[in-house]
Amino acid sequence: GLALPEAFGGSDLSWIDLTVVLEELGRSLHPSPYVSTTLAACALLAHGSQDQKSEWLPKIAVGDCVATLALYDETNAYGVEAISLRADPDGGDIVLHGSKQFVADAAVADIFLVAFRDAQAQLALAIVPATQPGVSVEKVRNLDRTKPSGSVQLESVRISADAVIGGGPVGAAALESILDLGALAASAESIGVCEAILEMTTEYAKQRIQFGSPIGRYQGVKHPLADIFVDIECMKSLTYYAAWAVTTGQDDTALAVSRAKAYSSEAINKAGVTGIQTHGAIGYTEDYDLQLFLKRTKWARASYGDEGFHYDRVAAIGDL
Repeated sequence: GLALPEAFGGSDLSWIDLTVVLEELGRSLHPSPYVSTTLAACALLAHGSQDQKSEWLPKIAVGDCVATLALYDETNAYGVEAISLRADPDGGDIVLHGSKQFVADAAVADIFLVAFRDAQAQLALAIVPATQPGVSVEKVRNLDRTKPSGSVQLESVRISADAVIGGGPVGAAALESILDLGALAASAESIGVCEAILEMTTEYAKQRIQFGSPIGRYQGVKHPLADIFVDIECMKSLTYYAAWAVTTGQDDTALAVSRAKAYSSEAINKAGVTGIQTHGAIGYTEDYDLQLFLKRTKWARASYGDEGFHYDRVAAIGDL
């Protein structure tokens, strides 16, 4: 409820405040559906009808409802082009056919915000309860078990027209803005992950003795750790600017988010590799927590678009 209005039981704070929380969630590898539910709530707040918001947002704000986004149909694409699930009109209802991949926290969700294309191929969202007939969830084994996901099968799932968010198509721009919030959240978590990796690795470099001296005294160790520190500061600047842009509705919001996500995807990958290399072979073992952070780097890098996707997007927005 942090970013939800007080009228719906929230704290009426901003994405700048939320970024602070997300940093700490990343630092601790907190295994909860917090991000999934927050993104779904923000999508519902921005595009839902008053009745839909009144019904679901208070439940989300107090933790009685776990919500998640079910956006992607394709396994090898990002963005709105990966949405192809169709909806067929049937009387006053809509029937959904297809499946959704990479649905975060699918196994524990109470409702899914499902992206689909209507009869005119326009993009829309629908609120689909997990208990709806025809809905089934298949758990997917992830490298990072603190970020569970699954695939959601929709076999002739019938929903009423009232379940369509906003009562009709939301359009590509709206879905892009939802994806931007996901990329921003992943970037914010990446800051905390990198800071934890830096702290753990620095402490280890002070304790590990080689050739009669702590390995932290050698330039081959010090310089890569300094690079992580510099990357963290750059990530903070880009991510907090993006959070401010989202909060204040700046014209360059999409550009700011893609800059932050592109940089953080590269930086978190380098931080994870540097941490493992500095720890040596023990970094791969379950005796050391660093392996958990390495797994999180793999999730964060690809989540809501990797650096390649977002650098291309920066170039496209900037007409380069």
